[in-house]
Amino acid sequence: MSSKFLHLGVVSFCFLFIASFLIAADKDLRSKLVVPAATELQIISTSRGDKIIGTITSVKNDTVHYLTEFGALKLPVSIIDGIENIKKDAFTAGQYWFPNPNATRLYFAPTGRQLKKGEGYFSDYYIFFPGFAYGLTDKFTIGGGMSIFPGLGIDKQMFYLTPKIGLKRSESFNLAAGALVIRIPEMDDEGKDKNNPNPLIGIIYGVTTFGSTNSNFTAGFGFGFVEGEFSKKPMIMLGGEHRISRRLALVTENWLIPGEIDPLISYGVRFFNEKLSVDLALVNILNQDAIFPGIPYLDFVFNF
Repeated sequence: MSSKFLHLGVVSFCFLFIASFLIAADKDLRSKLVVPAATELQIISTSRGDKIIGTITSVKNDTVHYLTEFGALKLPVSIIDGIENIKKDAFTAGQYWFPNPNATRLYFAPTGRQLKKGEGYFSDYYIFFPGFAYGLTDKFTIGGGMSIFPGLGIDKQMFYLTPKIGLKRSESFNLAAGALVIRIPEMDDEGKDKNNPNPLIGIIYGVTTFGSTNSNFTAGFGFGFVEGEFSKKPMIMLGGEHRISRRLALVTENWLIPGEIDPLISYGVRFFNEKLSVDLALVNILNQDAIFPGIPYLDFVFNF
């Protein structure tokens, strides 16, 4: 008898938990079903997979009165899965341009923009260099990654961390500072430093971005270091992004590195949807040995 009561209690608890979750989700959705500001439009997602652009004019009982460019609609609340408010200026030539999913970076270099709290992405450079970044707060992002060269043990792989702090945030001006810290894998016996088999190298940087997420210019500088010893002259990075259509942007990232290394330039295209972006670019060195048109570059970024 006791086992039956225990089973009944577990089922009841699960039912109450699920019911409370659904009630909370319903309350959260209903709180968003309001008439928007004059500068905003709304996108309603339905259980049928539709996305309808318009504005709520009123909510009466369990019916949403919704005005679209094709006319007025009456939508039962029960079929609405979600609603998103967007600025009217997100439309270009009558087409909705979803937010740039990759506004915090160019190719490898960061921009001055920050991930918001709870936002993040997985990245993969040249297939063998996966990484991640996550917004712990609106002002602090932590990231990192490693190499995954086939046939090599974990001690032969490269690891890196990329903390980043937002110092200024606005629609047209963003400033940030951060670091790239890399653990170099153990070298072979001939080149191995027995006192320090896994040296740390990297760069401490500051970066600023001017413009919108669709068209911007980024400038940054940083000091490289090897085991705590910093370079006397800074590296300089100049780059930018210009969105030319709903799913396509032009991107460039260029480095001036002090010393005997020639300037590096890169240019290419970024394809994207609301969550995924793919960069295809060419990288070159500005000297007489430059390879025309450049060395191919590839990366993938998935936002969550």
